[in-house]
Amino acid sequence: MPPLVRPALVFFIALSVLTGVLYPLAVTGLGQALFPDQANGSLLLREGRPVGSRLIGQSFSDPAHFWGRPSATGPMAYNASASSGSNQGPLNPALTEAVKARIAALREADPDQKAPVPVDLVTASASGLDPHISPAAAAYQLPRVARARHLDPARLQALVEQHTERPLISALGEARVNVLTLNLALDALH
Repeated sequence: MPPLVRPALVFFIALSVLTGVLYPLAVTGLGQALFPDQANGSLLLREGRPVGSRLIGQSFSDPAHFWGRPSATGPMAYNASASSGSNQGPLNPALTEAVKARIAALREADPDQKAPVPVDLVTASASGLDPHISPAAAAYQLPRVARARHLDPARLQALVEQHTERPLISALGEARVNVLTLNLALDALH
């Protein structure tokens, strides 16, 4: 056996154990101890059963729920294993047609709504999984949801405000509304 083979094998095995076993166990243990909610996927529970993650959007099409950003994932919407954008630029005719179809669907769901459609309701995020919409997108949908649920719009607006997440420092982000947590709170009203 050449003189460098044995030290190389020992070094290889030692690094494999360190980086392949000990380090992952330490990071997993620290994550579970310090941040158990995040380490387990930021799951949201209803009656003790997981209904989704706070970090991944879900598809809502019922007029009585707020709708999230469109998903660009395939073969199904909000497929976390296929996170990606559509790679369609502003001059791409497919994007133009998709946006027109999404605007038409929003107008059909609420023909009385004449306000301009917020851009985040008709364009997918870079990941295709964004669970948030802007407060403007929530406000746009508020009359439709209030009508469908026979709720006072002021009461619904208060619920949206309760579920609006504001950045710690305004220069580091914008206010946003998590669609799943808002819809779960909306379902809990009844």
